[in-house]
Amino acid sequence: MATTLSLARVTIQNYYQYRHVDKPGWNIGWTWANNEVIWSMRGAFATDMGNCSSFNSQIPHSCKKDPIIADLLLEQASPESMTAGCCRGGTLYPQTISPSNSFSSFEVQVGTPEGHASSAHAPKNLILLAPGPGYTCGPLSDVNPTVSSDIGGRRRVQVFRTWKSTCTYSSFLANKTPMCCVSLSTFYNPTITACQTCSCGCREADKSTDSCMSMREGSHLSSSNSVNNLDIVKCSDHMCPVRVHWHVKTNYMNHWKVKLTVSNYNYQRNYTDWNVLVQHPSLRQLEKAYSFNSTLLPAVGLGDEVGLFWGQKYYNDLLLSADEKNQVGSVSTDILLRKDFESFTLRNGWAFPRRIYFNGENCQMPPPDDFPILPNGSSKHKPLLSLVLPFIIFAFRTHL
Repeated sequence: MATTLSLARVTIQNYYQYRHVDKPGWNIGWTWANNEVIWSMRGAFATDMGNCSSFNSQIPHSCKKDPIIADLLLEQASPESMTAGCCRGGTLYPQTISPSNSFSSFEVQVGTPEGHASSAHAPKNLILLAPGPGYTCGPLSDVNPTVSSDIGGRRRVQVFRTWKSTCTYSSFLANKTPMCCVSLSTFYNPTITACQTCSCGCREADKSTDSCMSMREGSHLSSSNSVNNLDIVKCSDHMCPVRVHWHVKTNYMNHWKVKLTVSNYNYQRNYTDWNVLVQHPSLRQLEKAYSFNSTLLPAVGLGDEVGLFWGQKYYNDLLLSADEKNQVGSVSTDILLRKDFESFTLRNGWAFPRRIYFNGENCQMPPPDDFPILPNGSSKHKPLLSLVLPFIIFAFRTHL
């Protein structure tokens, strides 16, 4: 008897301009609407086969009612198991940094236990782990069927049905406490404004800074339940895995220079393809970032400019973890800014950022009254809103 199956292509598209999915990568899951099973997959795999004991001759790829899917690593994939957009280890770049690496796709052959085609009902309870919690996905809804081209673009091919879901991110769901903080200094003032005490939690009072390491409150296991993905940080007054330092370095006649340094206090985690987002009114006069890549992002509703900085490939795109010798990993660059004489000043905290984000997470800023100057008062900061969201698309067609 011939087996008739439905073929689904699933695409995860990251529309965030600065938030990315780092290793160990995304997991996506859902609950089947009926009694579907996954007969085979290309470009990804189900992490649990489930109970397939009722099958004899042909065993499905996964019999789970609520499968969890993970991306393949490139070195694990054979040519016949690959699809376009797969096999990147679950990483998704921001659209601004690398549009071609901001999506991931895989194919699923779906059918009933009897080998009949699926009735193509939308899966339920969609979840996205990237790699931990934080994303909330809406229900899959019908959209116009996906259309692709064939025969050199001369033929249009439409799938049977397409569903789409939007997943939104909340740092409050992802982390119980902040995961980074900001410190400040200037060339004209000997006072350094350190990260606030307990910015990301507090250490035990009887532990010294030199010998202490601690599992950070709010840390979570990844979907692989590996202890290597915990935030185990070098103890400090701020207890943050990451610190961003902004130093006003030099004041020239027509320019001024800043040194931006990112330090990793995490013993267990290297940050791959990291990025730093800075909200500052002078970034429209950005001339050069000497050691980082940089670009300006559109900022609707904000009075300040927004700049995105990230590492250069094979040079400093990897932020190394702290080591047992109490050395923290760090990357830094000088940033040259042109002066706008209608607005430029070194008074009242103007030279300091309004907000800083590391890998899309809001970093704890010091209060303005603690800046290494004497400000007239504090300004009201508007939170930087994400302008775009990730989508997950299911496209079904029948395959005989």
